[in-house]
Parts: sequence; C-alpha cells; structure tokens
Amino acid sequence: MAKRQTGWTETKINRYLKEGRGQGELNNYKPWLTIQDVPSTGRVHRVMGWKTSRPHHLLSDLEFNYFCLAEWAENVIDIREQFPLDREITMCIADEKEIKHPKDNKTTTPTVMTTDFFLVVNDNGQVKYKARTLKMCEDLNNQRVLEKFEIEREYWERQGIDWAIVTEHELPVTILDNIKFIRQSYDIDTKYFGVFVKEWNNFTGELLPNLKSLDSKYNLEVGTSLTLYKYALAKKIFKVDMSKRISLHEDVKNIKVQKNSDSGKRWA
Repeated sequence: MAKRQTGWTETKINRYLKEGRGQGELNNYKPWLTIQDVPSTGRVHRVMGWKTSRPHHLLSDLEFNYFCLAEWAENVIDIREQFPLDREITMCIADEKEIKHPKDNKTTTPTVMTTDFFLVVNDNGQVKYKARTLKMCEDLNNQRVLEKFEIEREYWERQGIDWAIVTEHELPVTILDNIKFIRQSYDIDTKYFGVFVKEWNNFTGELLPNLKSLDSKYNLEVGTSLTLYKYALAKKIFKVDMSKRISLHEDVKNIKVQKNSDSGKRWA
C-alpha cells in the first residue's frame, strides 16, 4: 500500500480533525496517524486489537511490543495509539519554556504532537487515564528529543494525567515472547475446542505428545490441537507461568484450567 503525502499544512490538519482523527473510544477510536501517514525507517504493524476489536497502527517494533503487554494486562480497558495533543496548548507550553515547537520542515506549519499510547485503565474499580511514550534508550541522549518530551510531559501534567517514558529495558522479554507465541491464536475457528477441553481431562505427562495424539485420534490437521492450546492460553482459560518461556514439554499437571485469571500483570 502506497504511503500518503507526509507534509503538513493547515488544510491537512483541519481535514484530519473533520475526519475524527484522535477521537472516539474502543472500536470507534481513530488514531491521528496511521502506518500509511508517516515515513518509517523500521517496521510498522497493523494488528487487530483484542480489547478494541479494531486495527491498531503501531509505528515501530517497540510500540508493538508495548501494545502486546497492554493487551495482556487485565487492568487496561482501552488502548488509543498515536493520540493527538491540543496544538494550541503545546504551542503555548513551547513558548513558555522557550522550546522550538515541532513544525513541518517544508511548509513551516506547526505540527500536531502525539503521544504513542493513551490508556484507559481500571484502578481498583476507578477509571483512570495514563499516557505512555515509547523510545529506545539510546535516543534519550538526543537533546531535541528531550525538548519535545518536556513539552509532552508538561502537557499531560496540566491535564492531570500520569505520563511516563517507556524504553525497551522496561519490557519483560520472556513474557513478551510468550504473548507473541499465542496472540495469533486469540481469534480462531473453535469448532473442535469442546472436544479439546473434554479430552484434556485425559491428558497425562508431557504436553506435546498428547496434542499430537489428539490430532491423530480425531483426524485433525496436524497442529490443530496446538493451536487450540494456544487459544486457551490467549483467552486465559488455561494458565501457565508467563514469566517462564512456554514449553510444549511441560507436564500437563502444571497447567491450570480456569475461567478467571489473575495472570494479566499491570503494564500501564
């Protein structure tokens, strides 16, 4: 898919506002920027959200990794990526702090600043909001990056919303790898899941031979039972220690079966 023109003008900004960019919630939210709107030197991701049932536009691997953790966290209700900041406020802050406000290099139009993630969270029964900015640790040595972060920090402070920078060092590698291992099985054909759960009660010993045996017993396509197992983990019907790498050689007696799980650690 071709990239759109990336230059900013007042006309373009007004068009984005009329389109409802940066507005809405859950499946109705529209990010200010999509993967087609911006040039990227790295990988971008367009993935369907578990919580929102809409495509999310993530502009780097780091954003995707944080998104996976936010999806897994049970206290996160809504995830709004590429969230726009009120330009009048950010320009005012920039003037007060004598910081150059971001602008388009060609048109000199002041650009709309964004925060990578605006999260709606359940904090012990109360709805709260959190803003999170993702950045590689090495980029924090860049003075211009820090200047823009100062505008962003002050913006959210004035809104009374908790804001923080998250680097790659804050993301737990093993938990992240486990989430990625199962996330593609979250939304699958569950035609045989009832059979899978019934047969699970007869499983003994190492997991993988049992899964292979189930495929063979019901003449299923090879790997079907593994996919159903990953589905059960993704839905938190089955529970394993996510801080340890998921192993297909695990003894089935160590895998808990439950409908309500406390395994979603808070990553907001």
